[in-house]
Amino acid sequence: MSAPPPGPLGVRPISASEHLDFIRSRASVSFLQTPAWAAVKSEWRGESIGWFDGSTLVGAALVLYRQLPRVKRFLAYLPEGPDIDWTDPDLGRWLTPLAAHLKSQGAFGIRMGPQVVARRWHAATIKQAIADPVLQRLSDVPADDSDATALTVTTALSGLGWKEIPIDDGFSAGQPKFNFQIPLGGRDEQDVLAGMNQQWRRNIKKAAKSGVEVTRGERGDLAEFHRVYAETADRDHFTPRPLSYFERMWDALTAEEPDRLVLYLARHEGDLVAATTMVRVGAHAWYSYGASTTAKRDVRGSNAIQWQMIRDAMAAGATVYDMRGITETLDPDDSHVGLIQFKVGTGGEAVEYLGEWDLPLNRALHLGFTTYLKRR
Repeated sequence: MSAPPPGPLGVRPISASEHLDFIRSRASVSFLQTPAWAAVKSEWRGESIGWFDGSTLVGAALVLYRQLPRVKRFLAYLPEGPDIDWTDPDLGRWLTPLAAHLKSQGAFGIRMGPQVVARRWHAATIKQAIADPVLQRLSDVPADDSDATALTVTTALSGLGWKEIPIDDGFSAGQPKFNFQIPLGGRDEQDVLAGMNQQWRRNIKKAAKSGVEVTRGERGDLAEFHRVYAETADRDHFTPRPLSYFERMWDALTAEEPDRLVLYLARHEGDLVAATTMVRVGAHAWYSYGASTTAKRDVRGSNAIQWQMIRDAMAAGATVYDMRGITETLDPDDSHVGLIQFKVGTGGEAVEYLGEWDLPLNRALHLGFTTYLKRR
């Protein structure tokens, strides 16, 4: 006799401590799925929810609710979540009760970002592709690794009424589909260093020889970090977040786990030349924000600070060092290609996730909301 099919799952709110205990039982989940992240995103209302098989908690998520102007209806957003069993052939038993719960909370639509890896490209493959004038986008390059699970999940989501959001969508809370990561599992420092290109190794050596010192900062150092971050924003033409955002991030994440967020400061002869933040949840560490001064760029503080973060991530037991988002472009004339080239020098790999997906619960309100975002 074959085993009976799995029974239905229930979804209900859980406490922050229940959610955190579940996260601690996992190898890792995105830091955007920790209960603390709700305190960081103060303009949204946060709720921790759990999937239950009987009385057993088998999945969890942080939901952020964003209210529509003048109407008490919400977009329910699960950034880089939920943390469920994406290999289950019956994803409906997870996502149907999710939709029912969020609808009962006043949601007109749901947006989520399954952390399912579709494809990977090794550094050597990307480097070769950038040199090929025919190839313009990472998607055009044959992947070194593909995961069949991703195709199964994509088919299931489409069948359940979910629609993938185009990458160029203007939704401000959207997370990157393409990321750059350095695998750390089973490797030592020498192996990781040997995997970097000659320029990276030379710059790390130059920083050490120049006397660059990398230290960990405290909350009181955030103002100094922010000064360099604002200079970077002006130089690279992006809108900086206010200092209060980083103070809120520090307070929320370090209250949840003391080493959840670490601030790094690189100094040369007393001058701050680079500053970064690293977030870690279990075996996954993320480089989240970085800044550097225009002055003294030749002492290579940015390389020194990255190398220290990688070493600290390894020492903490991380199996992945995540340098976060990259664009798809491989066009040498595109200004964004410089970011890919900087990250490729670490010897890591580009990783494509499934992207973000929408489920309209009220089609009229959802259409109005997405139209508003596009116009904005």
